[in-house]
Amino acid sequence: MATTKKKSASPSSIARNRRAHFDYELMERFEAGLVLLGWEVKSLRLGSADLSDCYVRVREGEAWLMGANITPLPTVAAHEHADPTRSRKLLLHVDEIAKLNLHTSQRGATCIALALYWRRGRVKCEIALARGKKRHDKREAAKTRDWNRQKQRLLRTATKA
Repeated sequence: MATTKKKSASPSSIARNRRAHFDYELMERFEAGLVLLGWEVKSLRLGSADLSDCYVRVREGEAWLMGANITPLPTVAAHEHADPTRSRKLLLHVDEIAKLNLHTSQRGATCIALALYWRRGRVKCEIALARGKKRHDKREAAKTRDWNRQKQRLLRTATKA
């Protein structure tokens, strides 16, 4: 008797920042590699990461992921101090870093992490240039989303009749 494996929605996904689409207007997306320690990779294989309050900062021509929480395993070596929220270097091309630096120096623009996932055995981070939404923008987005749902319901009932 063969057993079936339960498939997840995206098998390579590690963590996702779900509030990003609600709180920010996303402008441009990038894919970046991450410089990680051994215990961080092991923790990510178990899916213990949180991107809720993290952002990207450009310092001295390098991009850094700040505030990402990777919970250490209890089996991490005793001689190693595991800091779950340390800054992690992002691996990007020079022109991408220059673009991030240019846009984040402007008023109101920021760079946030959207997701962590596996690609060819390596951990990748999807980052995006974003602009914060105001409260009235969030209300407007909710209204249009609700209207689109209602429109779909009306079209379904009209086609059935």
